[in-house]
Amino acid sequence: MSDDNRREILLLLEKKVIIPTEAAEHFNFILPALSPQLKDANLITEKKEGKNRFYSLNRMKTLELVEFFEDMHKYNLKSLKEYIENKERKNK
Repeated sequence: MSDDNRREILLLLEKKVIIPTEAAEHFNFILPALSPQLKDANLITEKKEGKNRFYSLNRMKTLELVEFFEDMHKYNLKSLKEYIENKERKNK
């Protein structure tokens, strides 16, 4: 997720299923250059039909990822709130 190209691929896949040549239109490489990392993370799926490969977004996994980041954000805000409240109590 820290790589700009991977995020762009996920955003592209959010809109439609793509084949590697379509990815080449958007990037300076073809999709298989990044697909191992995205497939290993289970964020994209690959369907083979004959010689063609079709990539799509694994919506269940990306939903889990969104929920993870939302929970982490809520936790960090809660921790920050508790930190500030505890610091204010100590300063009184």
